[in-house]
Amino acid sequence: MATNRLPLSDAPNNVLGAFLRDCRARLDPAAFGFSAARRRTPGLRREEVAQRALISPTWYTWLEQGRGGPPSPEVLERIVGALMLTEREREHVFLLALGHPPEARYQGADEVTPRLRRVLDALGDTPAIVKTATWDVVAWNRAAAVLFTDYGQLPREQRNILRLMFSSPRVREAQDNWDSVARAVVRSFRIDAMRAGANAEITQLVEELSARSPEFAALWQDRGLPDERAHAKRIHHPQLGTIDLEISYFAVDGRPDLAMVVYNPVDADNAARVRDLVDTRHTGGR
Repeated sequence: MATNRLPLSDAPNNVLGAFLRDCRARLDPAAFGFSAARRRTPGLRREEVAQRALISPTWYTWLEQGRGGPPSPEVLERIVGALMLTEREREHVFLLALGHPPEARYQGADEVTPRLRRVLDALGDTPAIVKTATWDVVAWNRAAAVLFTDYGQLPREQRNILRLMFSSPRVREAQDNWDSVARAVVRSFRIDAMRAGANAEITQLVEELSARSPEFAALWQDRGLPDERAHAKRIHHPQLGTIDLEISYFAVDGRPDLAMVVYNPVDADNAARVRDLVDTRHTGGR
């Protein structure tokens, strides 16, 4: 079968080999129990990387030299581990070697980077959150806390959109059409979690919610596709009344298990009411 990917030996300048050499050069041999004495170049030797990856030193040398065919995904994963690569570097290695990204593997997320938090804060009066593939909310801005839920006041295990949707009367009452919203949430959750490889996490959360909520258990059996991901949302806020929002989803660079969700007021009136509430809470009129 024809392929557009060149063999490694034909790849211009052997970019994969150069990248692997750079990655091993930055590693401290002493940190891995190897002697740092009598080395002409910094970092690990090829045979030390091969030892850590449980592969042949000759084969690894050929890989860096651009000789032979591409490695299997399993071997690449062992090399990724041996070189202590980040998730972004892992994806880069797979793209260089095989022409496609690796299979998703769920990382979970307890924290987000300071840079991403600054992005959330820069949105000001526009509510925004960062969620995992299993819909745990791991970061939010002040507007989201005011308009939806002050996630910081909840126990960590309760900062989950599905748990709130199916267990919180306040969240349920805020939805303009709870049945429709709940169906869309469950469908989208299924796809997000499976795409991220969070199979074990899916099982645990689904069993918990199914035991608590017959409505969730019934919706989980629905295998339909979610609607278009950027869509309108109407909520009923106890102070602001009806608020109309547009929802947009954005991928987080280097973190396929995270997404930023932005809730943008649809017009100037909605925006002004949200802004006034955020300002009031911020100035102590809570």
